[in-house]
Amino acid sequence: LRAELSVGFLSQIERGLSSPSLRDLIRVAGALGSDLGMLFEATGTRPEAEGDIVTRPAERQEVAFHDGITKQLLTPQGDASLRLYLMTLEPNGRTGEALYSHEGEEAGLVLQGRLLLTVETTDHLLQEGDSFRFRSDRPHRFSNASGMVTRVLWVNTIHATPKTEP
Repeated sequence: LRAELSVGFLSQIERGLSSPSLRDLIRVAGALGSDLGMLFEATGTRPEAEGDIVTRPAERQEVAFHDGITKQLLTPQGDASLRLYLMTLEPNGRTGEALYSHEGEEAGLVLQGRLLLTVETTDHLLQEGDSFRFRSDRPHRFSNASGMVTRVLWVNTIHATPKTEP
């Protein structure tokens, strides 16, 4: 498979029998020719006037990963290259030992706790108020570096492929 995951594991995810890691979901989205944001399920109805401009707290979509990370989409669903998330990392929450990469850019602000961000071979220990930015195609991983919950305002951009006219 293009996502480099077994058919059995994908089936377990679909049936709610297994929780994928953040890295696994990025692989699935990439294999589908999209990004992680498309995996957030749109629910409910939105006032037409707000359209793709406003997201109310009750409308936020959330994905919980088995590795102690919850990612809440703060921006409206849709075909946009910019996505804003509230990332919550429980104590010991992490993306795993392996570094991963994908298209786009990332930036963030640590709101609470401490974040250990590894980009390529360099570890960065970030505390409340510290911020970061890097190209997502640089191998990276991150983890909670404190004994308490860590929250990060996280921005992802994807570089949209230019659309060509027929």
